[in-house]
Amino acid sequence: MKDYDETTAFLGQWGKFQKMNFFLLCASIIPNGFVFSIVFLTSTPNHHCLVPEANLTQDWHNATIPIEVLNGNQVRSQCSRYRLDVVRNLSAQGLVPGRDVNLTDVEQEGCVDGWSYSRDLYQSTVVTEFDLVCGDQWKTPLTTTVFFTGILLGSFISGQISDRFGRKPVLFATMAVQTVFTSIQIFSPSWTALCILLFINGLGQVSNYMAGFVLGTEILTGKVRVLFSSMGVCLAFAIGYMLVPLFAFFLRDWKAFLWGMAIPGLAYIPLWWFIPESPRWLLSQGRVEEAEAIVRKAAKMNKVQPPPTIFTDYRSYKDKEHPRKHHNVFHLLRAKNIRNTTIILCMVWLTLNTGYYGLSLNTSDMNADPYLSCFISAAVEVPAYVSSWLALRYLPRRHSAICTLVTGALLLYFIQLVSQTLPALAVALEMLGKFVITAGAALMFAYTAELYPTVLRNTATGTCYAFARVGSCIAPFVLNLSIYFEHLPFITLGTLAVVSAVAALFLPETFGQPLPQTIQEMHKTQIMRCPSSLRNGLQRLWRCSSPI
Repeated sequence: MKDYDETTAFLGQWGKFQKMNFFLLCASIIPNGFVFSIVFLTSTPNHHCLVPEANLTQDWHNATIPIEVLNGNQVRSQCSRYRLDVVRNLSAQGLVPGRDVNLTDVEQEGCVDGWSYSRDLYQSTVVTEFDLVCGDQWKTPLTTTVFFTGILLGSFISGQISDRFGRKPVLFATMAVQTVFTSIQIFSPSWTALCILLFINGLGQVSNYMAGFVLGTEILTGKVRVLFSSMGVCLAFAIGYMLVPLFAFFLRDWKAFLWGMAIPGLAYIPLWWFIPESPRWLLSQGRVEEAEAIVRKAAKMNKVQPPPTIFTDYRSYKDKEHPRKHHNVFHLLRAKNIRNTTIILCMVWLTLNTGYYGLSLNTSDMNADPYLSCFISAAVEVPAYVSSWLALRYLPRRHSAICTLVTGALLLYFIQLVSQTLPALAVALEMLGKFVITAGAALMFAYTAELYPTVLRNTATGTCYAFARVGSCIAPFVLNLSIYFEHLPFITLGTLAVVSAVAALFLPETFGQPLPQTIQEMHKTQIMRCPSSLRNGLQRLWRCSSPI
């Protein structure tokens, strides 16, 4: 059976059909960058106990909130106040706090009347809406965890659904889920309802990305496919990421902010009539006539003449093989070479995503302005994606992945050697580390898609991405290791990168090879061979050291 790329070579690589699908699919990826909107939704502004209007002198009104020492600085207490009835009596007696009354002797109470929140940065957030502070402070990180759990589950099941029902239906269905449930969150009556809606939104968030990514890699061919999978979708994601602080800056109320995140989704409805189903997927399902109709339409758009019969070999294959055999995640574990490749890829994806989110969270202290910090964190990804595209175009995949992991590990190890008097150098190393790890993560998308056959490609990519989402969930806990040793998070992330680099030695090489169509065509695992001179030297050394 002829390769799909060879069969459709008459279309060319960059005709009107390819250009349209390239830019439309990249545009469908932009809303996925809105995943970082959770940062602003769950931000906690400065706050203290609310002091209701009472007959208090100005001195007592100012002194009602106790002063505490936090990290060596004196700040107003966020979760307690002096008992209001006692303060009211002392104020009525004309006593002056600090002069006539020792405030340490005054009994304190919780924020029984609620909280007063600073509006310097935000008009409102989810935290201020549902008072997720003090005793309920644990709900704030849990809100983010619930959202990422939805993304985790979505990445795990979206690949199987897409392999079963097609790329195009899943792409548009998940875009609808993302838009609709982002809008519904605005009307959440409680924190519990909000978490449920965030979870469902997370399901659609990543499923949209995976379906669009795989659809593009299967429609496009050659260098254009590499450009799309390495730089196209990643730059689109970065654009969406950079739009988040822009929306948050101008829409500082959390409900208005969510409207800003949801409304752009309506612009994607007309794309249904322009983006086709994947011909590769249709062929894998035995739907040869539908695949041929799409390719003929592409030929007409590109103004080229197709052959009388395009997929002759596929028709014969359809007659010999059962066309509707469905595959699931368990097929990734049955054959030894596929199982080994999957395990290694899951480890690499988890490592890169743990490092990506760990460094992203750690760079939030670069600047006091959260909007600027978020934008800088997003902007550094642009050159990383360009570097990834160049590596995919000119360098072997396995070598690029290993170099990325090793370089990232070295940068993480070097951070602990920087003196505390050079904070700018430490920040520069962190940003360089994020640059390298982001490039590696972008590279792995294309590498993974090239390793698996059409019938398993979306399932495999979704499974690997599920492990990546596990990395995003554990990243905050890795950062918390600093309470035991300041540089332990960087040592942990660096060690993970080294272990993954060693495991990546056993991955197959796909550079310059066509995408496999069937499981039988999947590349066999190839270990990176030791240079012959070094191997011969080691053999001679072994013979010399062996007993006679």
